[in-house]
Amino acid sequence: MELLQHYFPQLTTKQIEQFQVAAEYYRYWNKRINLISRKDIEALEVHHFLHSLAIAKAFPLQAGKVLDFGTGGGFPGIPLAILYPQISFHLVDSIQKKVNVVHEVCTGLGLQNTHSDTIRVEHLKEKYDYITCRAVAPLAQIYQWTKHLYLHNSKQQHNGWILLKGGNLHEEISQFGKRLYQIPIQDFFKEAFFEQKYVLHFN
Repeated sequence: MELLQHYFPQLTTKQIEQFQVAAEYYRYWNKRINLISRKDIEALEVHHFLHSLAIAKAFPLQAGKVLDFGTGGGFPGIPLAILYPQISFHLVDSIQKKVNVVHEVCTGLGLQNTHSDTIRVEHLKEKYDYITCRAVAPLAQIYQWTKHLYLHNSKQQHNGWILLKGGNLHEEISQFGKRLYQIPIQDFFKEAFFEQKYVLHFN
């Protein structure tokens, strides 16, 4: 976890240990349900842990409730939950076997600030200060799926949608119709993997 410690020197011994244990869990489970591609599991620290934590570099969080939808194996939710033990994270996905892994990892890490559910995001009723995901759908679709979940009177700094997306987003953003911030992840992490990867924020 040398890169994590390099970019996040404030990590406690407990947090470093949690990331190390998380890596062991992901390698264990990946052999059983192919949760992450082989290429990605070999580069877990960069492709999943650091990528998730780009949100913390771009828009540091202080408190509140976070929805991580389409969480898959728990990204970006689990790395952020390790970094922010004072913040509540709800990790949801529509695929049961993925949520089972999320539950196992969170339990194994002793994370008290997470809960996970197998549910389509459209069926959720709670309200959240932040909505995150590693976006695999167009911005307009993500907004339609989740707009009923956003706590509009949130008092938290940087409240709203904080998404991880990659590629050329100019056309998608121009068609979205909402003002947003697009921050290159290479502003924070210099690894080649982060070329053309961004943190997006809007509310």
